[in-house]
Parts: sequence; C-alpha cells; structure tokens
Amino acid sequence: MLVSERMTRRVITIHPDMPIQEALTLMKKERVRRFPVVDASGNMVGIVSEKDLLNASPSDVTSLSVWELTYLLSKITVERVMTRDVITVTEDTPLEEAARIMADNKIGSLPVVRNSDLVGIITETDLFKIFLELLGARDAGVRLTVLLNDVPGKLLEMVGKIRDLDGNIIALGTFMGESAHDRLVTVKVEGVDLEQLREAIEPVAEKIVDIRETKYA
Repeated sequence: MLVSERMTRRVITIHPDMPIQEALTLMKKERVRRFPVVDASGNMVGIVSEKDLLNASPSDVTSLSVWELTYLLSKITVERVMTRDVITVTEDTPLEEAARIMADNKIGSLPVVRNSDLVGIITETDLFKIFLELLGARDAGVRLTVLLNDVPGKLLEMVGKIRDLDGNIIALGTFMGESAHDRLVTVKVEGVDLEQLREAIEPVAEKIVDIRETKYA
C-alpha cells in the first residue's frame, strides 16, 4: 500500500504572515492539528503544528497586563514558530516507509509532493486507521495471538489449520517475537468456534498468547 492510497488530498495551507491566534482558530474549525505553510507563489516554506502555536509566547511577559499580552500575541505570526526544514514524501512512498520516517524523526505528519508541488498530507491518524484495518479491529470474530517459530512453512501450517475448520481469515499481522527465532502472529477469524480454534492451533504454536471473541461488528 502506498501513501497515495491513504493520504488526505484536500490540504489546507496558510501563509507565513498569518497571526498565530488566527491559525489556531482555523485549526479548531477544520479539526486538524497542523498546516503546511506556503508563500504567495504557493511554494511550501514550512509546516506548523498545534503544539507550535500553543507554545508560542512573547519573551519576558511577567510584567505585562492581560491586554498587553493579548496585543503581543496578536502580533506573533506563523513564520516565527513554523518548522522550516520540512521532511516530505512522494505519492509512491510505501506506507511503512512513511511510518518509519515519522517515528524516526518524531513527527506527526508528512506533506506529500509531486515535482515539488504539494498534493496531499499523510498523518499519524491515517496510520492509526490502517492499523485498525490490519488487525480487523472493527470486525467480529475470534482474535488469536500466537508465538510461532520463525521457520519456513510454519505460518502456512497455521493457516492450513484454520482452513480445515472452514474459518475465514479477515485480518492477519506478524510482529517481533520474544527472540530472534520466533514471531508473534495475530489473526482475526470468522466462522469458527473459539475452543475448536484453540485445539487446532495448540500443536502448531509455541504458545497461544491470547484468544478471545470480539464483537466489534
């Protein structure tokens, strides 16, 4: 899956000279937490987050009255608090690569560009939604997590056991295990009895970590 399949295409941008209070008001109205910042020619010159705006304040305000403080805040523009070195991705970037970039750089979004033109934005919220899909969080069924030996054919063997029960796998994810020699596998299956699934999988798995019915239909 690529960034182009899940990015937000309607990107709201602001200009560097917008007052921070105005930008915050617009964020609340649009229910977003960050804006790409563009100049008069439409070129991206930065990005500003809700945290950047909320943390902005005049220096040494201890002796200011509330009216003076309000006036000074009204004069602070987005240009003073935005991040100028913006990390971007392209539409054909794999989603897991976008997630890695966000995690490694501790950022919550990535503008998406095509030949330097801003065409979308991918955010941590988009990735959370994909995680929900990956594990079938909104689907009813039996949710099973097992520890499997990390050897060729072991996952296929487990899937074969589910097939023999006429179960339908609606979600499956593999994750780091307890050592370099095993993997955690979480699967959501519909059309099977929980205890029958447990009995079928026990001979295949190193350990059944968790098994439960979910009703999120």
